[in-house]
Amino acid sequence: MYQFLVSFTVQPDRRDDFVRVACKTGVDSLANEPGSIRFEVIADEENPDVFYLNEVYADVDAFNTHAQGPYFGAFFAEASTYAEGPVWLMKGNLVDDVDDRAAV
Repeated sequence: MYQFLVSFTVQPDRRDDFVRVACKTGVDSLANEPGSIRFEVIADEENPDVFYLNEVYADVDAFNTHAQGPYFGAFFAEASTYAEGPVWLMKGNLVDDVDDRAAV
């Protein structure tokens, strides 16, 4: 699985708009894009202007399909007018069989 975590800093008066468009993007992507597995919108506990998107895809190709799709484009068309980001905090592939490796 391909996963990443990004952050956005949002203008204070547009927080609700960001949450709305990010959640809509997640719902639409999960419903209509094969390979989209998880899309979470997370509010920072210390800074109310910072939000994180934690996304999981079957593989990097599924993410690339998402990134070229209509929901991704619509999200950035709106959010870029009032949010800075994304700042990439983590991206990569899940290491398989973690339990087996820990037992060694």
